[in-house]
Amino acid sequence: MNGVKTAFLLTLIMVLFLLVGQAVGGQSGLIIAFIFALALNFFSYWYSDKIVLRMYKAKEVTRSQAPKLFGMVEKLVKNSGMPMPKVYIIPSSTPNAFATGRNPSNAVVAVTEGIVRLLRDEELEGVLAHELAHIRNRDILLSTMVATIVGAITYLAFFGRFAFFFLGRGGDRDAGAAVGQILMIIIAPIAAAIIQMAISRAREYMADAGGAEICGNPHALAGALKKLEMGVARAPMQDANPSTSHMFIVHPFRGGGITKLFSTHPPIPERIKRLEALARKGA
Repeated sequence: MNGVKTAFLLTLIMVLFLLVGQAVGGQSGLIIAFIFALALNFFSYWYSDKIVLRMYKAKEVTRSQAPKLFGMVEKLVKNSGMPMPKVYIIPSSTPNAFATGRNPSNAVVAVTEGIVRLLRDEELEGVLAHELAHIRNRDILLSTMVATIVGAITYLAFFGRFAFFFLGRGGDRDAGAAVGQILMIIIAPIAAAIIQMAISRAREYMADAGGAEICGNPHALAGALKKLEMGVARAPMQDANPSTSHMFIVHPFRGGGITKLFSTHPPIPERIKRLEALARKGA
């Protein structure tokens, strides 16, 4: 079922990409966007994880460099029967974490310096278990590819708006076509962001439940989420790319009011409530 959902969502995003291409350049824009989309899919599959890790200046660590962190991942991997992922540390004071990679055999768990300092050991294990659940559920490829494609749609739409307003529309376009063009250029990035949000929200709940199972301590993960929400509010990630925000365990930006409605993550209180319910059920 996850495979079907993944194919459907990626197809939907790619259709948006082609529509923006058509809106920007007509028939020739559609053809160019189609060729670019094929190349982007190939590139995203093989290299999107490396791009995201480089974007956040993440560095791989070994057992000798980070013995406690490495040991936690090893213990959780044994509990879950999964291959050992690579472990990366992000030089950021904002407490957060994400997983990436093509599949469980080529996976990466990345944590910030801030999260290692903030959380107690059992809470950090809960976060790592959450990321391992993403890997086990095969969310990581979808999340990373969506980050790449949503970013491409955003930049393509920006170029389309620039071309429309500053380079002219061409004489063969009537007023109705021009209106349709500008609407598509504006709406497509919003639609892509909504799809990004829908993907993340559903899968975060699943990863919370899977993480609680892997670490065996739903309360620890719930406590970690509470601390992470406060930690991000105090020190949001200044250099985070919005197209990758859905990859993190908690939203990396400070947000309030209407912005919460469009967050790529479900509300932290609701996630904590569900984890506490799992704890009561297992007691």
